[in-house]
This record gives sequence, structure tokens and C-alpha cells, in this order.
Amino acid sequence: MIKNFEELEKVSCECSACLAAKFSGKDSKRHIVLCGGTGCLSSNSAEILAEFEKQIKERGLEDKVTVNQVGCFGFCSQGPFVKIYPEDTLYKMVKVGDVSEIMDKDIAKGEIVERLLYVDPKNGEKVAKQDDINFYKKQHRIALNGCGSINPEDIKEGFGAGAFKGLAKALKMDRQAVIDEVLASGIRGRGGAGFPTGRKWQFAYNQPEGEKYVICNGDEGDPGAFMDRSILEGNPLAVIEGMMIAGYAIGAQNGYFYVRAEYPIAVNRLKLAIAQAEKEGLIGDNIFGTDFSFRVHLRLGAGAFVCGEETALLNSIEGQRGMPRPRPPFPAVKGLWQKPSIVNNVETLACIPYIMREGAAEFASVGTEKSKGTKVFALGGKVNNVGLVEVPMGTTLRELIYDIGGGIPNGKKFKAIQTGGPSGGCLTEEALDAEIDFDNLVARGSMMGSGGAIVMDEDNCMVDVAKFYMEFICDESCGKCSPCRIGTKRMLEILTKITEGKATMDDLDKLQELAANIKSNSLCALGQTAPNPVLSTLAHFKDEYIAHIVDKKCPAHVCKSLMTYEIDKDKCIGCGLCERQCPVSAISKTDYIAEGHKLPSRIIDSEKCVKCGLCMASCKFKAISKK
Repeated sequence: MIKNFEELEKVSCECSACLAAKFSGKDSKRHIVLCGGTGCLSSNSAEILAEFEKQIKERGLEDKVTVNQVGCFGFCSQGPFVKIYPEDTLYKMVKVGDVSEIMDKDIAKGEIVERLLYVDPKNGEKVAKQDDINFYKKQHRIALNGCGSINPEDIKEGFGAGAFKGLAKALKMDRQAVIDEVLASGIRGRGGAGFPTGRKWQFAYNQPEGEKYVICNGDEGDPGAFMDRSILEGNPLAVIEGMMIAGYAIGAQNGYFYVRAEYPIAVNRLKLAIAQAEKEGLIGDNIFGTDFSFRVHLRLGAGAFVCGEETALLNSIEGQRGMPRPRPPFPAVKGLWQKPSIVNNVETLACIPYIMREGAAEFASVGTEKSKGTKVFALGGKVNNVGLVEVPMGTTLRELIYDIGGGIPNGKKFKAIQTGGPSGGCLTEEALDAEIDFDNLVARGSMMGSGGAIVMDEDNCMVDVAKFYMEFICDESCGKCSPCRIGTKRMLEILTKITEGKATMDDLDKLQELAANIKSNSLCALGQTAPNPVLSTLAHFKDEYIAHIVDKKCPAHVCKSLMTYEIDKDKCIGCGLCERQCPVSAISKTDYIAEGHKLPSRIIDSEKCVKCGLCMASCKFKAISKK
């Protein structure tokens, strides 16, 4: 057990030396690490690990080679990853069958397995080291510190990465001084609204002494978002430490993690990290021999999106139905069990140890004037490099999409990027050079949100995109207030009419009127921001709405009711493959005359066609197109 600051310093030095020896090769061993994030585990990373363990044992290399899993590497579209230390060689898209070759060549002979290296699409060159890949070059890891490099299930590696040094420093300071340090850093909440974290802590600190709580919001439910989950999977100790620093600052002795039960890897690693910290005496009574005592509890959410709203989350922890509370009073005054409470999301708390360890000035040196530090984004959609990225505030959307994201696949044209999930909006090409920060995105009709960033290309229908998010909101509305419960349903009905070609121009006016009423009258942020995707697509892509209504056409050929498949008789050779693939027998044989000759072809009965697209996908001659 670590009983005082001196023992922590000793353990940290020893573990840092071990970690440094692992990375540098001073321990005379080879170290194999595999990505252990959800994405790579779903692609057989655990089986790859087992195969490495098996072959190391069979070859009698237990004293010379180690293998374990770390957190998410971030570059999800290229996983599963395997990295070899001390050479720092990175292999991508590794399969179980590749293990023998890696062992035979790299581990046994020191030869790089070149076919598994990342290939730079710009010049075709193979890249062996992670930091030389464009995806990583412009990243700056603070919240993701340790993710992809340390074993999240080994507290010693956490110590080697600086775990609990920030807490030790905080406990030597006055509580107000800790809050002042957080205020000076300029950090704003990474959960969506961007409220200054230090101010939230100050409100709770100013409440009379007594029972107070710190809550970590890990209920990440935005479509396409996986930032918080990956941090919990890759370095749960950092989030625990951030919670404890917050607890000391406001005078709380208990903290609650609220994490979705659908994230079993994050939950299990968090449980293990809590148990290991308790065993070391870092959670419990009289931490480091001081009068500060703190305990950590875990509550699992059932997957309700509305429980990401802080007051609904508090109700859920208390065992009540997850529905928002009217505010004021705010949680900092009356929160969990009516006691002063602060609710911070995972990414925010993960940054706190860095701020205390390195100083507020170091954190504030990164970012923009009003948005300090970095932001983690889950970059997805129509972009080559899908994954988890952490960039300094002030990075432009163009850099995010084209430099880090590698641009749009298949030479397609960029159309929009949706930031902020269902609460955000779509930004077009005009905003590509805008700096990413809280205020810039809001000024352009979107928002930072928790960090989802979905890229869309010319093949996306923006009316369909708005409909998708409205379907999600309707499903997730808790139903407590009628503007959200009823209003979003009516908006979805209008959007459905538009995508089916049954709407009139009057429906557009109704849509905007409903949006204004829902924004101004809903109880919580879910309803207040629900119309944002509709309003932003109307602002930037109104011509698409009009095309659906007036021309009864979907310009992107996405909306099935407004789409037909046609066969080009000049390209069709009459092979009949499309006819055999059609599940509803909507394709039949026909003949046509060309230059005096009767030639076989096929024709599609649009009345029978269910628009499944199997015919188009099966045609090798590109004779079938959407109209």
C-alpha cells in the first residue's frame, strides 16, 4: 500500500523507469502490444493475443518477449494493430494468421513484415512508425494520454504514465487553490455545452459544508461517438484521479461513475482500476496520510440517451426514472439526493490530472483564446481515416477532414460534416477553414457537443440525414414535456412526407415553426437542440428539400419512394445476372433493335421494384443506375 507522498514518488519513479526501459529496449526484451479497444476486439484482437501467447510459450521465449493489450490506438479503420517495442514498429490490419510471420521474421530475426505496414496513400510509401503517419502528426494527446501505450489493467503501468501525481500535488494545496488552478487553465466541459469547469466546481465549493458528490457522466449515446468509452477502456485511472481531485476541491467524499451497460469492456476495466487503486490505498480513508477520504462507486445505465442530460442522470442514479429536472436549482446547489453535486464527463475529468501535474499554464498554452486545450473527436462517416483523434482547439475542419482524416473516399466531393450529434448541425464547405472551438461552431449553426464528427459526401441526402436524427430523438425523448414528446413526432411526420414525395411547400413553413417552438419551450437540452439538424440542413440545403417537394426527386438518389432503377440498353449485354438476383421478380427479359439487329436486354418493372439495389450491385457492366 502507498501510505504517503514519498512512497508514491518512489513507486512512480520505479514504474516510469520500467516503462521507459520497455519503450527503449534497455530491459533487453521485445514487447508486443495489441490494441484492446472495442473496435479491434471485435476484429479478433483477443484471438490474436492468445495466438501470440501460445507461440511465445511454444518457442520458449517467455523471458525474452512479452505481450499484452493496451487501449485504443485511435486509427480504427486500420485495426487491429500490433506494435513491437523497442523498435516502435506498427503493424496494421493484423489477422490471427499473421502471428506466425511476425514471430518468424520480426521477433526471431528483427526483419520488418513490410506487407503489414501502413501505406501512405499520397505517395505509396510504407510507414513503419506510428508518429510518422499523417493521421497522428497533428494530434496532441492530453485526454488520451496513455491510451494505446499502457496496459489499462496494470496499475503499475498507470504509475509509469504519471497516475496520481496530479492528486498528490492537489492534496498539498488549499482547496480553493486547486479550483483556481482549474479556472486558470480555461478548461470548459467536454460533454457538450462547454461550461467553464472551474466555475462549476466553485459553485459547489461555495455551498455549505456537508455531503457533496462528484459524478462522472459516461453515458455516451450520440450516434457515432466513442470518445469517452475509449478513454475509460484505455486509461481509466486518469478519470478516477480527475474525479478524486474534483472531490477534494469541492469537499466531497464520494464519487459516482455512470456508464452505459452496453460498454462492457469500459465497465470491466473501470471496475478493475477501482479495485487496484483501493488495494494500493489510493481510494479509501486518509489518502497519502492526509485527512482526505474518498470512495468511488459505479452505476450502470440502461442505454437511455436522455440520461446523458445531467439531471436525468442524477435521477437514474437515485433509482428513479431517467427524466430531467427543472432548473434552477442546478446540481451544484441541489444535485444527487438534493446535495451539492458536480457532473463532469469522462474527457473533462481525464484532463484534470494533466492540469494539476503540468500546471494550468501548460494546458492553456494549447488552443484558442476562449477554448483552451484539446478536443477528442470520433471522426467517422465518408472519410478515409475513421477513428479517434485528439487535436488542439483551433484546428480547422479542413485539417481534421483532409490532413488527419485523409479526405473523402473514392474521389467523392465533400458535402457536409455533422458535429455535435443529434444536438448539432451540419457545416458545409464554406466552414472548412473555420477554427474548431466552442464559440466558432455555435456561431456557424452547429456545436461541439461531446465530439462526434460525421463526414458526408455527395451521395448523402440531407433531408434523409435530418430524418435519421429526428427518428433518433423521437425514440429517445423521455416524454416528460409535450414540446419534445409531441413536437418532434410531428417534425418526423413532416420529414417522412417530404422523403416520400407527399409534402407541400406549406409543410416547410410548419417544420420551421415547430422547430422554433420546440427549441424555446422544451424542458432540457435534448428537446432544446432537437431541431438543430433540421434547421441547419434547411439553411444550407433548402434546394434539396424543394426538389423532394416540387420535383418529387431525391438529388442524391437515397429516398426510396422518389427513386427508380433503370437499365441502360446500350450497356446491358443481356446476361441475366440482375434478373436472377432480384428478390421480387421485377426484372424481365426484353429485346431491342440496334442497327437492324435484335439484341437481348433486361427491363425493370418500377411498380414491382422494392429498391433493394441488388441488381445494381451485381451488374459487372455498370448498366444499371439510380434515377
